Amino acid sequence: MSGPPAELPPAPEAVTAQPEVIDQVAIARLYGEPLFALPQDLYIPPDALEVFLEAFEGPLDLLLYLIRRQNFNILDIPMAEVTRQYLGYVEQVRAHNLELAAEYLLMAAMLIEIKSRMLLPPKPAPDGSEPEDPRAELVRRLLEYEQIKLASRSLDALPQLGRDFWRAQVHIEQSLAPRWPDVSVDDLRAAWRDILRRARLVQRHTITREALSVREHMSLVLRTLQGRRFVEFGELFDPARGVPVAIVTFIAMLELAKEHLIELTQAEAYAPIYVRLAYVPS
Repeated sequence: MSGPPAELPPAPEAVTAQPEVIDQVAIARLYGEPLFALPQDLYIPPDALEVFLEAFEGPLDLLLYLIRRQNFNILDIPMAEVTRQYLGYVEQVRAHNLELAAEYLLMAAMLIEIKSRMLLPPKPAPDGSEPEDPRAELVRRLLEYEQIKLASRSLDALPQLGRDFWRAQVHIEQSLAPRWPDVSVDDLRAAWRDILRRARLVQRHTITREALSVREHMSLVLRTLQGRRFVEFGELFDPARGVPVAIVTFIAMLELAKEHLIELTQAEAYAPIYVRLAYVPS
């Protein structure tokens, strides 16, 4: 009796080929697992992939690109080759974006017209001069467009505020010549009432007749302020001399302020009032 038949090795089709990951780069990852080959049943919709052509700012920009790319002489344009390449680009644009084809089709018609006129014998000019080249108008427009394009690039290369540099800003907390706030009339009136109140407290009941000079008291105030930076408003009055002297001193201060010989300053509202000599620029 013969033993059981030996098992045959599996067919080559049944063997699952394991990808060789050594020295291979995965073309994609699916749920975190590397994918080394595209599935055979992969379906790609027709609109999934789109070819983006080079963008141009208009038909003149496209013509200038075709001429410069192949080093054509812009004064002697080979209309047949340029027209062929231009129409090929227009067909690609029409296949993807119909809105961009209108102005390009107008230029295509112009190119075809120029090409046709070059194939025909030139018409003699009425004055017997040499007929104009059909490409002359197109060459003029291309040269003008190229000059404007180069000028715009030169302007764009210049430093621009907000793109290449920022405007410097410096905050100065205190200016060289400080401007003190002006003393209001109410502040002067309140200070004067305080001087009168203190003068009445120390007044003597004597009857005298004293000739008081405003000019003299103006000089006295100036001498008191000489060599001193600030003097408090009340220090310029001597309550012991009575109300008449205080009145004349106050009038003298008003005259000095009117003639811009002294300045009355106050740091803030309800702050003490100070008197100083007016600043005279050298």
